[in-house]
Amino acid sequence: MSVPKILFVSNGHGEESIAARIADEVIAVMPELAIDHLALVGDFGHPSVMHDVGPRRAMPSGGLIAMGNVRNIARDVRKGLLAFTLEQARFLRRTRCSTGYDVVVAIGDTFALLMAMQTKAPAFFVGTAKSVHVAPYGSFEERILRRARGVFVRDSETAERLREHGVDAEAPGNVIVDLFAMEDDVRAEDAVNGFIPALAVFPGSRQTAYLEASALTRVVRELVRTRPHLGAALSIAPGLDIAQFMQIFAEDGWNVRQRDDAHIPFTLCIGEREVVRAWHGRIGALLSRVTLVLGQAGTANEAAAAAGVPIVALELAGDRSAWYRKRQCGLLGDALLLAPENAIDAARCVAELLDDPHRLGRMSRAGRERMGHPGGAHAIARRIALFLQKPDSREEML
Repeated sequence: MSVPKILFVSNGHGEESIAARIADEVIAVMPELAIDHLALVGDFGHPSVMHDVGPRRAMPSGGLIAMGNVRNIARDVRKGLLAFTLEQARFLRRTRCSTGYDVVVAIGDTFALLMAMQTKAPAFFVGTAKSVHVAPYGSFEERILRRARGVFVRDSETAERLREHGVDAEAPGNVIVDLFAMEDDVRAEDAVNGFIPALAVFPGSRQTAYLEASALTRVVRELVRTRPHLGAALSIAPGLDIAQFMQIFAEDGWNVRQRDDAHIPFTLCIGEREVVRAWHGRIGALLSRVTLVLGQAGTANEAAAAAGVPIVALELAGDRSAWYRKRQCGLLGDALLLAPENAIDAARCVAELLDDPHRLGRMSRAGRERMGHPGGAHAIARRIALFLQKPDSREEML
């Protein structure tokens, strides 16, 4: 008897992390599986039980081309987005005759689902991008979702609205919540040791992360002027260039010290005093050890909210910040505070927040409430496994 084959299709770094989390759970339920993964966006690559397949390429936008972001779309098109998308679609169609997947799982938005359906395999959808709190699924998207064998969305309100429109959607738990609830890494203690309070800096996983890390660490530098024991752990996502970070920070005037440590590859100092330590590991290990997140990230910011850690984001100029941050504000509600781009003004906002334990508590509770409960990855994995075992038993799956 042949080993069942699953293909995950994701469209972003956060979505890839979610795919890996669900894949781990599927393997735990059904150890005898072959699991492949196609990244529609980026070339992040990180260790997991999934085997990467198909064409991969980084695009200037990092996949942020939704919600009418015309400038990002234009930049990607100039870099060959259309030809690359067609190449990926051809790869997916070829799997019908070659690989023959038993199930395909799309992670992200309905475009990922459309691409996954090119395989003609039974498709499941894990929606991470949309919610009634910020942008509900439209009628065209709902028509696509009706073709999936299972639809899992991030919150019960979104699932209820979809069911009212004829989509058999469920909200078994927000998978993003599961990302931070992974096994701890005690080495993260070294990243925050001696920092009172300890902050986390999440610049994101796309090419904009280098400049956004520069802006965020300038805020940390301002904070240290009046809080000499404060410090931050800077999370560096897989696929980003550590040397490029170091170069940018040196140009910003930091004393950059390289370390022979895969998890803390460098530190940023003011004189002899370490103020920022780079962290090249799991973000969940940081979230249990910090008071607040300075973040321009997507999924990492949401994981912080789920963990009850307040987030401060900067209103940076540029084509990404305005629409993307507006969307995230809708998703996270009072868990997220927007601060001015100017480092001095932003530091003042952060300092006031750190001095207000009642507001920190409200933001923490708001994040947990908005993100929902854990367990989504396990629930989705069980549904996929049950379908593989009994593909004709939809009643048992629901």
